[in-house]
Formats: sequence, C-alpha cells, structure tokens
Amino acid sequence: MTATRLAVQGRRLIQIGVTLFLFTSFQGFAVPYFASPNLGRSVHTLSGFTGVLLVALGLVWPKLKLASMPSRLAFWFLIYSALATIAGFVIAALLGAGGSIMPIAAAGARGSDAQEMLIQLVTYPAAPTGIIAFSLIFWGLRGSRVRGNAVED
Repeated sequence: MTATRLAVQGRRLIQIGVTLFLFTSFQGFAVPYFASPNLGRSVHTLSGFTGVLLVALGLVWPKLKLASMPSRLAFWFLIYSALATIAGFVIAALLGAGGSIMPIAAAGARGSDAQEMLIQLVTYPAAPTGIIAFSLIFWGLRGSRVRGNAVED
C-alpha cells in the first residue's frame, strides 16, 4: 500500500510540475504588463524552475523510504511551499511591490505597508514548510542497509 501511495503522490507532483510549465508559458507573454516587469520575469523563471523541481522529485518520489504520515506531510508541505512562493511573487509583480522581502527581484519596487505585509504573509510560511518537506525527502532518500552479503531495503 505504501508503494502505491508514493507512486500516486509522485505522479501528482509530475502533473503539478507540468501545469507550472503551462502556467509559465502563458505568463511569459504578460511580463511587460505587470506593474513590476522585473518581478514578472522572476515569476516566469521561478515557475519554470519549480516545475523542473516538482517533475524531478515526482520521478524520485516512489523510491522514498517514508511511512504514510511523513510522506503525506512532505508531499503537502512541498506543494504548499512551492505555490506560496510563486503566489508571493505574483502578488508582488501585480502590485509593483515586494522590496521589503525580495529586494533584488523587486529592483526598488516598494508598495504600501499593507501591500508589503500581504506579500510577507503569503511568502514567509513557505520557508518553514519547505525546510520540513526537504528534510523529510532527504530522510526518505536514505540508503539501504547492508547485512552480510544481502542488501535490505
């Protein structure tokens, strides 16, 4: 049952990754129309990179050695972290804000205090959830144990 669940989660990650490729394909046409085109370009790059990450992890996912609860936690935290990060950049690009949290990407674009707070509220929770997800994935990638001449999975 665990192998089946991991395979289904892996397939979902691949599907979300490919969906991000589709998103970034269309979003690229809108870059010049964002309030901050520099942030619009960052959304484009970030979405493409995240798509590659999710497809790669989706291919690896069935090989993870994780029980049911840790795999679910890693799966949902990974998705949340990825989408919250992208959402924060999209909001910043649309508002022409984000200088308080993403100063290099924002290239000087700074919104009102309320706009900057909104971007922070969306983006900040992505860090701890991403760290937890990647830690669980790292743990799930642990090697096989060798006993005598036999390899145990």
